[in-house]
Amino acid sequence: MSGHSKWKNIMHKKAKGDAARAKIFTQIGREISVAVKEGGGDPVSNSKLRDLIAKAKSNNVPNDNIDRMIKKAAGGDDKTNYEKLTYEGYGPCGVAIIVETLTDNKNRTASEVRHCFDKNGGNMGQTGCVGWMFTSKGVIVTDKAKGEQTLDDALELGAEDFNEEDEAYVISAAPNDVTAVREGLEAKGYNVLSAEVEMVPSNYVTVNGEEEQKLMRRLLEMLDDDDDVTNVFHNLENEDEIME
Repeated sequence: MSGHSKWKNIMHKKAKGDAARAKIFTQIGREISVAVKEGGGDPVSNSKLRDLIAKAKSNNVPNDNIDRMIKKAAGGDDKTNYEKLTYEGYGPCGVAIIVETLTDNKNRTASEVRHCFDKNGGNMGQTGCVGWMFTSKGVIVTDKAKGEQTLDDALELGAEDFNEEDEAYVISAAPNDVTAVREGLEAKGYNVLSAEVEMVPSNYVTVNGEEEQKLMRRLLEMLDDDDDVTNVFHNLENEDEIME
């Protein structure tokens, strides 16, 4: 995970204003709608829904809102059909970027994502142009309340790797094991801050130069502000410096 501060990214997102929080609520609502339509509204039998409920709670979505989202999708009241689409491209200085979206209008979303790249010195490419640089990994983040015991417990539950950051532990696992590791840690009393499947790069690129850094920052901000964009993965080494 070198070069990628998952904890700082979480705190950056949680510190945003009302508009950003509203977007998070909307995105989670879309994801819950898709999960319920694909696997049913019972989180006991739908592990994806369980993960999304945990994600919603970690983002301070009220329980009443979560219940309404599930009931709306399960009852057939949500007539909107969302499609998962992924776009790939390069940012300034050859930074590899993967953009995951959930949309009800793929033409609109493709146009908006391309605009983000074009306006900021990037280039949206064909599917697979940068995907080969990334590996799908489960990433679980916990606080450090239990110290080094966290490593032993995580490995016992099936985790593959473990990294310490300033204020959190970042645990990696196989994508299919994220739910088991998260639930196992929670059962042991851990405070799980985030647990999701991510695209982790095999190498990183540093962006130097004031203008290039400005373009890179604006590209990531524009993608983050797009309502259809659910995740942005990249191999930018000095993200903390650029996004300050």
